[in-house]
Amino acid sequence: MEYRFVAADGAAVSSFAADALVLVLTPEHASTPVAALQTVINDATKAGDLALKAGRSLYLHRPAGLRVPRALIVVAAEASPKGLQGALTKALAGLKESGSAHVAVTLADGWPQSPEQTSDLAQTLVTTVADATYVYRDTKPSAPKPGALKKLSWLGLADVVQAGRAGLAQGEGLAAGITLARELANRPGNVCTPSHLAAEAKAMGRSFKHIAVQVLERPALEKLGMGSFLSVTNGSAQPPKFIILQYKGGAASQAPVVLVGKGITFDTGGISLKPGPEMDEMKFDMCGAASVLGTFRAVARMKLPLNLVGLIPTTENMPGGAATKPGDVVTSMSGQT
Repeated sequence: MEYRFVAADGAAVSSFAADALVLVLTPEHASTPVAALQTVINDATKAGDLALKAGRSLYLHRPAGLRVPRALIVVAAEASPKGLQGALTKALAGLKESGSAHVAVTLADGWPQSPEQTSDLAQTLVTTVADATYVYRDTKPSAPKPGALKKLSWLGLADVVQAGRAGLAQGEGLAAGITLARELANRPGNVCTPSHLAAEAKAMGRSFKHIAVQVLERPALEKLGMGSFLSVTNGSAQPPKFIILQYKGGAASQAPVVLVGKGITFDTGGISLKPGPEMDEMKFDMCGAASVLGTFRAVARMKLPLNLVGLIPTTENMPGGAATKPGDVVTSMSGQT
């Protein structure tokens, strides 16, 4: 997906070339410098075709006075990132079947658009689009084909272009991290194994110079005395991993933020087997690990000035002849039994 921030006033919005234009109003803010759209808003509200209430919308085909072939007026609950998220979600759903590859978005007068506010709104635009267009396809041939949407242009004020573009870039970083976490969580347990998570972490380390990755194997875990963790791994044929990630974007003297993500890639309950119904959902017991990996990707993409450490103990919890039994005594790394 390509994202752009374009400086455009009322006349420039009218002549902007795209497949569709989305104008976001709120109940309190229903005026726009785009004369053709203001005429429509006045007529539609007077006729009762458009109520200035959250979630309401009005579709226009071949709107007079605009270069775009389609326009959608949508009302947000409030002039905030949360309000924009809800309005854009509705707008994208409304345009989904139109085949629009390039959608432009502009806000009504009255939306807060200081540089900081513009950056926040830009981030929201990207993460909302990424969420609305995400479809899991990795192991699902029957998944629907990707939609037509390929480009989003935000038409905003000329004096906040730099902030808007920075916000879009930050939003792309956030979206990349969120998408990675979703992808890992959605993959089945026979694909997203401890080795798979370790491979994803190593690939990230190769992609970003500020990320260092270390993966501890069973011998190292035994040497460290991590008996409590290893007791969970005993019934699985999949080798356990302990993934350590470090992101060094801050000063060497800066204390790191430490994230710990549980990485049980499938949790049957071991000897104490869980009930069969919905057992397939126990693949989601690694979502803590997925969240840590997604956070590292987002932080690296956004180039945040901080130090970050990620710890991911990952294994399956399976029944088997070697599985830990209820009542067994194990010794943890701290020496406790």
